[in-house]
Amino acid sequence: MTDILNAIVLLSNFVLIPGLVYGSQLALGALGVTLIYAVLRFSNFAHGDLMAFGTAAVILMTWWLQSLGVSAGPLPTALIALPVGILAAVLLSLGMDRAVYSFYREKRAAPVVFVIASVGVMFVLNGLTRLIIGPDDQRFADGARFVINVRDFREMTGLDQGLALRTTQVLTVVVAIALVVALFAFLNRSRMGKAMRAYSDNEDLALLSGIDPQKVVFWTWVIAAGLATVAGTLYGLDKSFKPFTYFQLLLPIFAAAIVGGIGNPVGAVAGGFLIAFSETTVTYAYKQFAGYLVPGWQPEGLLQLLSTDYKFAVSFVILVVVLLIRPTGLFRGRVI
Repeated sequence: MTDILNAIVLLSNFVLIPGLVYGSQLALGALGVTLIYAVLRFSNFAHGDLMAFGTAAVILMTWWLQSLGVSAGPLPTALIALPVGILAAVLLSLGMDRAVYSFYREKRAAPVVFVIASVGVMFVLNGLTRLIIGPDDQRFADGARFVINVRDFREMTGLDQGLALRTTQVLTVVVAIALVVALFAFLNRSRMGKAMRAYSDNEDLALLSGIDPQKVVFWTWVIAAGLATVAGTLYGLDKSFKPFTYFQLLLPIFAAAIVGGIGNPVGAVAGGFLIAFSETTVTYAYKQFAGYLVPGWQPEGLLQLLSTDYKFAVSFVILVVVLLIRPTGLFRGRVI
């Protein structure tokens, strides 16, 4: 029985908890992507770099607060700086919409034109972020590092394996749950949320009903930029911040949105966790885990299906399979 408990703790350390945390981050990112697609009807390839820009603003504000001796106690100081980062990302989103997307929206350009425009914006944002904060890894997490550390867990349980639960991991899951609940309440109960849903379902009918499209566009960008900044900050706190990493995150984020059903918020959340757990499960080395389940057996290999270098390939394979079998996604979103 002790070996089984050790195996469960080991799996929790390297698969279950990381999958839950990573899934929360992907879910928030995918919600921003799916919201833009549902309301504004185009795939925003600049979303990953919008996450990076908002997070960079949070980091700069965090460093300034730390230099003044301001902290949030056991929690990261970045939580205090988060509103500044969200404001910076919102202003940038509204600015790029006014400078780029609004022109094509008035011309009623084809969705592929918006996609190409968003790719251009993506490269501009990527360069801007690296210009502001640099291309290297930046760590900005402070406060208490662990909620539960390995030594205390071993002393409490007497197990060989110790459970390590970081503060940033708990914070990520709690914030993600709160934001998802708040977003769904906004979309289903508020007047603007209902207007956004109506505009998404039928733009012409929504306009005839007196819905102001400018307000719908404004709040769509505000919410998407806010979600992007929070997702990027949580990812940076959990791991580290590097602008190019957020460019790479675009694939699993889009995979999560499409697999769940692009344009469907429920699908975005489900897709985020599906992609995250698939990546962590396939790239984990099960040698020690198997040793606990079958005492005395020492496998020669690591029992690892794929190296962590191929983590993003898992997202791509799942995305292709879902597009071939069920183009609308698991929760019947819009067809790409």
